[in-house]
Amino acid sequence: MKIATFNVNSIKARLPNLIAWLNEAAPDIVCLQELKCVDDAFPRSEIEALGYNIAVHGQKTYNGVAIISKLPLEDVTTGLPGDDSDEQARYIEAVVSVSSGAIRIGSIYLPNGNPVDTDKFEYKLHWMDRLIDHAHKLLAYEEVLVLAGDFNVIPTADDVHDPEAWANDALFRPETRAKFRELINLGLTDAFRACHTEAHRYTFWDYQAGAWAKDNGIRIDHLLLSPQAADRLTACDIDRNVRGREKPSDHVPVWVEIDSEKG
Repeated sequence: MKIATFNVNSIKARLPNLIAWLNEAAPDIVCLQELKCVDDAFPRSEIEALGYNIAVHGQKTYNGVAIISKLPLEDVTTGLPGDDSDEQARYIEAVVSVSSGAIRIGSIYLPNGNPVDTDKFEYKLHWMDRLIDHAHKLLAYEEVLVLAGDFNVIPTADDVHDPEAWANDALFRPETRAKFRELINLGLTDAFRACHTEAHRYTFWDYQAGAWAKDNGIRIDHLLLSPQAADRLTACDIDRNVRGREKPSDHVPVWVEIDSEKG
């Protein structure tokens, strides 16, 4: 089973690119982020025509997450627990059933947090605390779990083209990376790092300053696997070529393959 994450940076603007990639890559499940549309504006007919079921948690102009799946989506929940006042559409979760049991998927659009001297950074760190709490509860189910999305976290210096340039950015601040390690240390596996040891493989290149042409990127889109999912991991990679297409997102898809039939 192929499970992917893709921050599309506006589903409306990026729909032709998304459809082209879906046809080429043929993922079974995709977590989408930064839809920038309300639920009713999501292009359901175009995605359903490709054989996908859809669960959306949208928001006008900003944020927005979705899960699309060739298998039926069950037990869909929206919003990250832990703060009833949080109205930002940044988390959606669903379950798919396979012959070997349940696979639980979470699509995540973690807050950016910049500027770091504002309440946006505090919101980011608080959101990460909530994610840690929720992941801890999900791991107790001891099922195949994939938390996938744009985490807005650069885990290490190997994941950024110029660590010094990003030193005071919310994506690379020590507080952010410490929270990410706390999340990983619950027992999750960074799927890409489980399959690749090479440095400077990126998932995001800014539109400014020729970042794509210079390969000035960062790795911030991740798929984190429970032990049960990591045990079934067979491959993971980044579809870098998507960034070079006309009117691309500034992110590219990342995918894993897991043996969904393994008992």
